[in-house]
Amino acid sequence: MHNATAAQPVSYYDYIIIGGGTAGCPLAATLSQNASVLLLERGGSPYGNPNITNLGSFGAALSDLSSTSPSQRFISEDGVINSRARVLGGGSCLNAGFYTRAAPYYVREVGWDERLVNESYQWVEKVVAFEPPMRQWQSAVRDGLVEVGVLPYNGFTYDHMYGTKIGGTIFDQNGQRHTAADLLEYANPSGLTLLLHASVHKVLFRIKGKARPVAHGVVFRDATGAKHRAYLKNGPKNEIIVSAGALGSPQLLMLSGVGPADQLKAHNITVVLDQPLVGQGMSDNPMNAIFVPSPVPVEVSLIQVVGITQFGSYIEAASGENFAGGSPSPRDYGMFSPKIGQLSKVPPKQRTPEAIAEAIENMKALDDPAFRGGFILEKVMGPVSTGHLELRTRNPNDNPSVTFNYFKEPEDLQRCVQGISTIEKIIESKSFSKFKYESMSVPILVNMTASAPVNLLPRHSNASTSLEQFCRDTVMTIWHYHGGCQVGKVVDHDYKVLGVDALRVIDGSTFYYSPGTNPQATVMMLGRYMGVRILSERLASNGSK
Repeated sequence: MHNATAAQPVSYYDYIIIGGGTAGCPLAATLSQNASVLLLERGGSPYGNPNITNLGSFGAALSDLSSTSPSQRFISEDGVINSRARVLGGGSCLNAGFYTRAAPYYVREVGWDERLVNESYQWVEKVVAFEPPMRQWQSAVRDGLVEVGVLPYNGFTYDHMYGTKIGGTIFDQNGQRHTAADLLEYANPSGLTLLLHASVHKVLFRIKGKARPVAHGVVFRDATGAKHRAYLKNGPKNEIIVSAGALGSPQLLMLSGVGPADQLKAHNITVVLDQPLVGQGMSDNPMNAIFVPSPVPVEVSLIQVVGITQFGSYIEAASGENFAGGSPSPRDYGMFSPKIGQLSKVPPKQRTPEAIAEAIENMKALDDPAFRGGFILEKVMGPVSTGHLELRTRNPNDNPSVTFNYFKEPEDLQRCVQGISTIEKIIESKSFSKFKYESMSVPILVNMTASAPVNLLPRHSNASTSLEQFCRDTVMTIWHYHGGCQVGKVVDHDYKVLGVDALRVIDGSTFYYSPGTNPQATVMMLGRYMGVRILSERLASNGSK
């Protein structure tokens, strides 16, 4: 790893990959075997940062709002507070660690080669995937899922199938995180140049004398603001690959002149290709969670168990003995804390900076028992609802504006309602009884959590707050947003950008639906899968010369 300040003003490579994230790292590692690769990452290194590495510190990186943070907060136009990665390894450095594959029908529908998909998953799993230790609270959720009929029980598996299962995790037995950056262990060091703090401002195109624009270089700036250029070496198979994520990839295409012409002109960007579908089809899977206070201590756990229901909702859970959130205040709600922007006690449009600050203050005043317990969440599969992304400024470091339109489609809302009803049954199940108070409406409990920034099970005595309204008002993100450069709209089935040459997009921006219950396994697999395919095309063309 080198800081971009050490980069030459001009350099040449066979492949230039923009974004050293969950897809970019495995892609770069693979391509480096038989070509010269430049990997440009806008963030820093994940190594030596305990906020990233330790399971117990989950959320610390997401609550860091400094300009050097490994995460960059953004707020969708819907009002839901969200984060994007700014670190080598991407979202795999920030997430709750769950590792599970896409469904076989997903793979078939997308049209991937099933054998290469399986080989690519295994290549990833050798380095980053582990079996989680199952302790009491997670086991109670697992047994509760089975008891309420999320069947069959499939044990520990990376595979996606109906029923209840224990999935993989990127946290090892010592609670240490292994990220997509670790896949660079597979790289050929002499074939890979990796620059950190390298912010790409645009992709350069050759237009004169060409039937269609040809990508041939990039402009990036280092931490001091100095400009560098990197170009493709001459060669028919050399390409630029954008792996900047669901916000970054459509944003960079637009900044480079590929996008809706009227929007580009409004920002004084020269139009290379009028492509109105760039930034369309943005989706974020809605997530809603119920906090269950426990009369007895529970282990600290992130996602380990999942219920894959027939109706299209995924049930997962996380717990904490006082949610040990590290310093300065150890008491926190982890994945559901206002410190990381999760505030479900007020509807999305009311989640102002003031409301967040107040929730954090209120949380400080709570007694220990208010933190003892866990969350059972449901995530809507798909989703069906979509929105769009637009540029706000010409600065690639600024967030674009994004709208996800949570629950716009009634199907998504129904799945949430059924998910919450299932959570209610789990909480009432025999298997889970040890970890809940006898009566959820006991006054001590209501008082204890009244000012907590979390939701208890909605009480049915109040019919005016229906579960549909509860879903809308308490929606959060589970950080699985995708779309913006979708296959068949912006890129073809080989992930080549339509209408231009020597440019691909390979990451979650190409997805229509989030793969599996949690996407990171499939995003890493896709980086490896496409690296293998691109290299075999390269070798075939060399062989035919």
